[in-house]
Amino acid sequence: MLMKADPTSQLSQAAFDEGTPVSVKIRERVLAARKRFHSNDNIADYIEPGELELLLDEVEEKMQAVLDSMVIDTTNDHNTGNTARRVAKMYLTEVFRGRYVKQPPITEFPNAEHLNELMIVGPITVRSACSHHLCPVVGKLWIGVMPNEHTNVIGLSKYARLAEWIMGRPQIQEEAVVQLADLIMEKTQPDGLALVMEARHYCMAWRGVKDLDSKMINSVMRGAFLKDSTLRREFLALIPRKD
Repeated sequence: MLMKADPTSQLSQAAFDEGTPVSVKIRERVLAARKRFHSNDNIADYIEPGELELLLDEVEEKMQAVLDSMVIDTTNDHNTGNTARRVAKMYLTEVFRGRYVKQPPITEFPNAEHLNELMIVGPITVRSACSHHLCPVVGKLWIGVMPNEHTNVIGLSKYARLAEWIMGRPQIQEEAVVQLADLIMEKTQPDGLALVMEARHYCMAWRGVKDLDSKMINSVMRGAFLKDSTLRREFLALIPRKD
């Protein structure tokens, strides 16, 4: 026997859909899937078409409340009249875009010529923000790849696109380079992978100790770069780092 839909239940769901903030709906989908939604996680799979625009409106409203709580007269101050919208747009569609959009399409080709020599890509300019203070992190990234005959080959610009996607989230540098290394290993399957990132953190330069000259440098070595000290030294020697 067919069960009739409960009109009361349907009305309740419609009322929920209409009155619930879009951020709550997205959060409930992530929780239902038992996935993380940390600051450096991508949640694009749980955002439905049109919801990013609604989320922009929601963030704008809450950013306006922040400005109000900071006692800034955005009504009469011509400099901050549209700041809440600008900041919301900056966060969702620019600096933290890597959280809300799917991975950029990457065309992979077989290694037809059986390339097996060290390849270095960089310096790639990377921009992120520290997840502690949401202050900018700006620096350079070098990627070393040791391919084999089974390695997937991707275009040089695609390394930069993958880096932008990973870095475009509130991050800490140590975790960001590991995330990027995992992604490149998955996509290309080389014998070895090396990443070095050097960046200036404005949570140190702009606040706190206010040290303008300090930089953070860290590396991730996988496969042949981890096992072969000669290869590792060759990669590090070929990086044209300049202060």
